[in-house]
Amino acid sequence: MQRHFSGDKAEMAARLRKVEGQVRGIARMIEEDRYCVDVLVQIAAVRAALNQVGLSILRSHTRGCVASAIREGDGDAAVEELIDTLMQFLH
Repeated sequence: MQRHFSGDKAEMAARLRKVEGQVRGIARMIEEDRYCVDVLVQIAAVRAALNQVGLSILRSHTRGCVASAIREGDGDAAVEELIDTLMQFLH
């Protein structure tokens, strides 16, 4: 299996920095005893942002590593790994 990331690393890093800031904001909200629903909405926003980053990485992995493994005759193992990874990602 190849071990590279072909996605836009700068965009991913920027998204993750934004998520990091959101998480710090949630911590402040909890410290300040903010309204529970407001905190939950922010948690949902962080989850959605992380899911977008994860989906982008899964897309890149599938188009790069998995496709390459299929071309090289190691498709079964790559597909099994992809399925296992999807199962972890979805839970």
